[in-house]
Amino acid sequence: MKIEELRIKSFEYRKKLLYYIKKANAGHTGGSLSCVDIISVLYNHTLNVSPGNFRDPGRDRYVQSKGHSVEALYVVLADCGFFPEADLESLCRYRSRYVGHPTRKVNGIEQNTGALGHGLSLSVGMALAGKLDCLDYKVFTLLGDGELPEGSNWEAALTASQYRLDNLVAIIDYNRLQITGATSEVCNTDPLEDKFRAFGWMVEHVDGHDFEAMINGFNRPPFEKDKPSLIIAHTTKGKGISYMEGEKKWHHGVPDDQQYDLAMRELDALKKDYMV
Repeated sequence: MKIEELRIKSFEYRKKLLYYIKKANAGHTGGSLSCVDIISVLYNHTLNVSPGNFRDPGRDRYVQSKGHSVEALYVVLADCGFFPEADLESLCRYRSRYVGHPTRKVNGIEQNTGALGHGLSLSVGMALAGKLDCLDYKVFTLLGDGELPEGSNWEAALTASQYRLDNLVAIIDYNRLQITGATSEVCNTDPLEDKFRAFGWMVEHVDGHDFEAMINGFNRPPFEKDKPSLIIAHTTKGKGISYMEGEKKWHHGVPDDQQYDLAMRELDALKKDYMV
C-alpha cells in the first residue's frame, strides 16, 4: 500500500474508532489515537498475515501488549477483512466478542492481552517457538511506555537476548503519558534506548506518525543478527484531535456530542488539506 493511501486511511481509522468508542460509551481514546498509525503500517504494509493465512504456521505474529487501546486494532483488522466491520456495532455490549481488550474470540487476534507487561513475554515465547520449529516468521509486539515499569518486561527482554531472538521486534508507543500523568513523573523508565541496549537489544527510533519512516523502520529488522530489535515510536497521545493531544484525561474517555462533532470536523479538514 502506498504512503498516500496509508495517510488517507489514518483519518478514516481515527473517525471510526471515535465512532465506536462513542457508541459503546467506553474506550481508551488517547492511546488508540497514538498507536493507530503504527498498527496500520504493520497490517497494511509490513506483516505477512491476512484473513487467508491466519492459521498458517508460517505467518507473522502481532501481539498488542497495550491491550486497552484495542479500538485501534479492531478498526484496522475490520478494514483488512478479518471480520465484518458491522460487528463492531456491538463493542462492549453484553455477550459481544468485541470487548475492551483483545481476545482470541475475535478473528485475527493472536493472544488475550490487557494485563499490562505480559505482551512482551508472550511474544518471546512465540519467537522462541519459531526458532525451535525452524520457521522464518517474525513476531511484532506493541507496548505502551506506561507499562514498562512492570518487571515481566525486563525478564522477557533478558530472555530474548539470551536466546538470540532476532525474529522478535518490539515497538514502544512512546507518547510519554499514562493514566495518572507523565511517565517521567509516575515511574520514569528513561533512557529507554540505553536500558534495552544494556539488555542486549538493538534499538532504533522512528516518528510514529510518519508513514515513510515507519515503513523503513519496520521492514529493517533484525537490526543485527542474533539480537532482538526495539523500535521506539515517538507519538502523541490523542493525535489528530486538537483538544485531546497531550492530555492525560483522554487516556480513557468518551467525547460528548459537541466534542465528537468537533473531532469529526477536524479530521475532515485535515484530510481535505492533505488531499489538496
